[in-house]
Amino acid sequence: MGLEGALYPWRFRLVLAALALMVGAIVWRIVDLQVFDQSFLQAHGDARSVRHIPIPAHRGLITDRNGEPLAVSTPVTTIWANGKELQNGRDKWAGLAAALGQDSKSFSARLEASANREFMYLVRGLTPEKGQSILDLKVPGVYGIEEFRRFYPAGEVTAHVVGFTDIDDRGREGMELAFDEWLAGVPGKRQVLKDRRGRLIKDVQVSQNAKAGKALALSIDLRLQYLAHRELRNAVTEFGAKAGSLVMLDVKTGEVLAMVNQPTYNPNNRRNLQPAAMRNRAMIDVFEPGSTVKPFSIAAALGTGRWKPEMTVDTYPGSLKIGRYTIRDVSRGGVLNLTQILMKSSNVGISKVAFDIGADPIYAVMQQVGLGQDTGLGFPGERVGNLPNYRVWKQAETATLAYGYGLSVTAVQLAHAYSVLANDGQNVPLSMVRLDRTPDPTQVIDGEIAKTVVGMLQAVVEEPGGGGARAKVPGYHVGGKSGTARKAATGTKGYVDKAYRSFFAGVAPVDNPRIAAVVMIDEPSEGGYYGGLVAAPVFGKVMAGALRLMNIAPDNLPEQQTATATPVKGGRI
Repeated sequence: MGLEGALYPWRFRLVLAALALMVGAIVWRIVDLQVFDQSFLQAHGDARSVRHIPIPAHRGLITDRNGEPLAVSTPVTTIWANGKELQNGRDKWAGLAAALGQDSKSFSARLEASANREFMYLVRGLTPEKGQSILDLKVPGVYGIEEFRRFYPAGEVTAHVVGFTDIDDRGREGMELAFDEWLAGVPGKRQVLKDRRGRLIKDVQVSQNAKAGKALALSIDLRLQYLAHRELRNAVTEFGAKAGSLVMLDVKTGEVLAMVNQPTYNPNNRRNLQPAAMRNRAMIDVFEPGSTVKPFSIAAALGTGRWKPEMTVDTYPGSLKIGRYTIRDVSRGGVLNLTQILMKSSNVGISKVAFDIGADPIYAVMQQVGLGQDTGLGFPGERVGNLPNYRVWKQAETATLAYGYGLSVTAVQLAHAYSVLANDGQNVPLSMVRLDRTPDPTQVIDGEIAKTVVGMLQAVVEEPGGGGARAKVPGYHVGGKSGTARKAATGTKGYVDKAYRSFFAGVAPVDNPRIAAVVMIDEPSEGGYYGGLVAAPVFGKVMAGALRLMNIAPDNLPEQQTATATPVKGGRI
């Protein structure tokens, strides 16, 4: 070996040089890490011990137009566990199960099955006090997280409008879903130190503050919402109906003041929730509106200039045959002017008017007032309906359009259409959010024609034989129109036997309309089914309460009678 080293001295020196270089590199790296590049070791150390815990963001408050809370976020505690660590505290499993309110045997089986999991939820959404009592048991591997849970003070009364959030506080229905990004906020981060078992050693700092969600003020008035909910529920119960909807609008601003449906549900307790109860029927269910659209056919006739309110139509004998179809009236008819056609709800009369002017003007008016059109509310699942438009209108299609068959609308669209009549023919965009200023309207019907039609609707309610007497409101002039439509069969053509929808749509007060409302009762089965009998009383009760709650001056007070006293001799009375 010594001989080889002597024979090849350069190899020996080369090996020594390589070793020296390696030692030098190592020494330099140690010096570099300790003196110049300290952040490298610090970052790796932090990666093994520093953790960021999310700080949940407070979801924005939802209120009604007057600031009454409709959806609030309350702090809750979620209990989670590390399945591996839990195995070290088997003697405490029974006490933990009892504290969680769970069966000890099934709870132990669940923990056994999760022995290799590092994260599992034990229970979510506990009150802070209850959560702390569980954490105080000091069970190895059991931890708590601060979260928020949504609470809805008005419960089922506003459920279809407000909607609800899921267990992770994300919007899933209603305005909670439509404005989820606005309400959600941005979660923050808290920096903490943990040991290798994941146990908290030190709460270092808040590295990013949580940004709370923004508040949302809806257009609805909770007082009117309660009133509408009560009256609709009573009507559905009284007439044995399958369902019902009620919508109330401010005709000047387009704001939705109340929107209720039956059946409804409690968003605070959804354990036994039926999917059918979740539907906001006022926006999702479409139907043929029947006689409630006749005022728009009248408006179209007046708009052509071919018809005046006093002009008459002979509706005798109360039926009209068109090909295979026969149009029928409830009464035997007679000679009726345009107002009387509405009062008697004459299908024959409105059909003859429609034949004279054609379907195009009627279609144009219905489209301009929003029937079968997108409302622009952006509500999840809202349906547009259908307003048919034919290149060539046949007589049957013209007639059915005029008296409300062959098209489909929602209760919101129908209320919007009546608000246009009430607002002197001006179309104002609808809003589910409280507005700070009145939006710019669009004139779609001549103002004088709109006033004339509203006057006709007043006769329907207030004149004898008008069919809307049950919608009267003491102290106020009211205009409206009832309707009754057969229910279309699903999956097949035709209609369901003995299945009807009852409607009433109207405005008040007539002298200066402020509110438009629509009531729809689906499949009343007891005590009648005509709109004037079933839906009109609901309209009258709700409108009476709404006009007073909104401090709208009466326009139909009886004239005050002044009593004069006869003086008696001696100056005494």
